[in-house]
Amino acid sequence: MWINRLTIKDFRNFTDLQVSLKNGINIIHGDNANGKTNFIEAIYFCATGKSQRAGHDRELIRFGEAEAHLQTEIQSDSDGQRQLIDVHLFRDGRKKGIAIDRISIKKLDNLLGLLLVVIFTPEDLRMIKAGPAERRAFMDLELCQLTGIYYYALKRYYQTLKQRNNLLKSIPKNPVLQDTISVWNEPLYKYGTQIIKYRTAFAEEIGELAAEILQNITGGKEVLAVNYKPQVRIEEYAERLIKSQQRDIVLGSTSVGVHKDDLIFTIDGNDARIYGSQGQQRTVALSVKLAEIKLIKQRTRHTPVLLLDDVLSELDENRQAALLRHIRDLQTVITCTGTENILGKNATNTMKMVAGKISKV
Repeated sequence: MWINRLTIKDFRNFTDLQVSLKNGINIIHGDNANGKTNFIEAIYFCATGKSQRAGHDRELIRFGEAEAHLQTEIQSDSDGQRQLIDVHLFRDGRKKGIAIDRISIKKLDNLLGLLLVVIFTPEDLRMIKAGPAERRAFMDLELCQLTGIYYYALKRYYQTLKQRNNLLKSIPKNPVLQDTISVWNEPLYKYGTQIIKYRTAFAEEIGELAAEILQNITGGKEVLAVNYKPQVRIEEYAERLIKSQQRDIVLGSTSVGVHKDDLIFTIDGNDARIYGSQGQQRTVALSVKLAEIKLIKQRTRHTPVLLLDDVLSELDENRQAALLRHIRDLQTVITCTGTENILGKNATNTMKMVAGKISKV
């Protein structure tokens, strides 16, 4: 699939912007602080219903305005069918409005998977050495796009976790509430075990694909493995929730569950986070992102849109060449400060951004 057109009104630093994109490599270049990352954020929001960097939707509305509007026309690469995604954000606290072909949707899972995206930022390059939360977010985003069942389980899990944690904080003041913890243990276990199963399968698939890509990039010199590390095994999940209750009451939070899982990346058997060089860590991150693309294509039979936000300067020519080999058949939107690189020379569409406005080059 690909994006034909993106319209942005009063979103971040944009007043009123309409951009046509090509089904190939689209480059948007310009100096920093002109809105390039905001453009990527707008596409990402249309695909996922959330920002990759803002905590609250109201932060996305242009200063002094009451609402923001995003509209994306997408086209299927299988049958050529076109669809329109509309997003409205409101400063007054109203829930965001999302419509598909001008028909309002009430659930976010009706949006997820419609516009498939893979986003790659400098922060993703640091995913290997960052904390477990970043790696869980990586798994969750991918799986939510691939299956609505996972999104539902994840949503219900965190709703239950919040309720259980609120209860744990209340028990010291009202001890009789301790008898009600079991009410929340059951759904926490139910949805937690579903998440573990999906994450296990995902790690195996992405691991095989990423290992093949990394061997290709390094000429077979290094072997990558991706290992999912659940904090608790399914067979002991229910029992550990019960055993941890007294500790959880003291802490005021749930100490057992999938909200503490991790992904471990190893190179030749050694933890890349601890023992990998910066170059190796970047190669692993690139391999994993390229594996994401392959996995989406295998699972959905659709090509995702690749969003590269200011990441080219972090990659040397060898890694840029590896990236180019894997993106020839999909739409890519690249932001950068200049176009003197391997990908720039292969661009289908080049534009320049200045102060929230785009001009064709």
